[in-house]
Amino acid sequence: MNRRNFIKSSMAIAIVGALPQLILAKQSSTEFDYELIIAPADVNIVPGGSTPALSFNGGYPSPVIRAKQHQPVRIRVINQLKEPTTIHWHGLRIPIDMDGVPFLSQMPIMPGDTFDYEFTPPDAGTFWYHPHMNSIEQLGKGLVGALIVEEAEKPDFDADLVLCMKNWHIKDDGSFTALTSPQNAFRMGTPGRIMTINGEMHPTYDVPAGGAIRIRFLNVDNTLVYDVNSTDPDAQIIAIDGNPIEQPITLENHLMAPGMRLDLGVMSSKEVGKSITFKHKNKPLVTLRSVASTATFHSLPALPLNPIPEPDLNNAETIKFAFEWNANITPIHKDGKVNYNFWTMNRRSWEGMSKGNIPAPLAQLERGKTYLFELSNLTQYHHPIHIHGHTFTVLKSNKKAITPFHSDTVLLGKNETVIAALVADNPGRWMYHCHIIEHLKTGFMGYVEVS
Repeated sequence: MNRRNFIKSSMAIAIVGALPQLILAKQSSTEFDYELIIAPADVNIVPGGSTPALSFNGGYPSPVIRAKQHQPVRIRVINQLKEPTTIHWHGLRIPIDMDGVPFLSQMPIMPGDTFDYEFTPPDAGTFWYHPHMNSIEQLGKGLVGALIVEEAEKPDFDADLVLCMKNWHIKDDGSFTALTSPQNAFRMGTPGRIMTINGEMHPTYDVPAGGAIRIRFLNVDNTLVYDVNSTDPDAQIIAIDGNPIEQPITLENHLMAPGMRLDLGVMSSKEVGKSITFKHKNKPLVTLRSVASTATFHSLPALPLNPIPEPDLNNAETIKFAFEWNANITPIHKDGKVNYNFWTMNRRSWEGMSKGNIPAPLAQLERGKTYLFELSNLTQYHHPIHIHGHTFTVLKSNKKAITPFHSDTVLLGKNETVIAALVADNPGRWMYHCHIIEHLKTGFMGYVEVS
């Protein structure tokens, strides 16, 4: 199927009110499949208000990029900001020169410049894209979007909903509040005021009555850890962080920190007008309402597993990582200046990097070898630990029972230690950090090198 027909078939299952599809910017061009223009744009998040956001292609929600497993995709990025940027393709196991980390994997895209990303996704599932420069502001003001990699053999759902979860730091008139403060950055982060799905507060989407529905939640927020639950007691977890699980799990509640994704399968009511609501704790996020349809499915389709490499646990090497505060410093000095190197990984705060100045890696990994990352959170706050270019096999925790699963973003609770296996099969210098953006920007970042 060529790219244009693939887009048409994807659009055919779009639900009213769901995220827009990204169409070809130049229908006659053979140079690239998609075009993303990064520029300021006024968007409407609160009724009657205008928000001076940063946008992909002129608005929010950002366009959904739909790629195909095992097929190359080419994306041209045009930077119309007054500052440099890059794009990171969160969760994708792709070559290092396409990973979008400034200086570590590519030079920044300067104002007025263009960069062409090209890669072939090995895994199908729910992923996303965002800059990796000036992250608090660029992500916080709207530069976040979904990237959906369709399965080589596409499961036959009646509807496929893409739901980006974001708290906006805005007032009732749409103007921005502070995206960060030192006191919050050194705790759990600065929460936004307006909780949205696809830029709307508690939207309702129509789904076919009696249909098999795939729901893709993406936490594209800077800070908030969502606790997702549902009024449907039969809602099933079918994939975590882009990776299908072998045996679906009934959703009771599921914690989703920034960077994490959750795919759910539900059977909508056969009765027209019935609804299902998904919530963050007791606050409604989104409602699905059954409408008349010809759907005939009686069970949820199974998702094919991704080709994640099997770890060799018998010959694995253990590497310990401790995540904590730097006890030798204080957040605010007596002169009022902020010390921005506060969070540490193995007692190192991120030294920063620039052209010709790359710090040492946190670990040197041998290509093809299996490692057990012992991830220890020595603080009272949650930390979603994200690895670029690879996928963890999460094995066990000292706080809860775990059925092993695959993830690129492992959430650590208070004083929790998790053992996660990693097959170092992708050469390069791979960023490794907490995905609470204020933690990342205040020291909680480093990289591992695979060679």
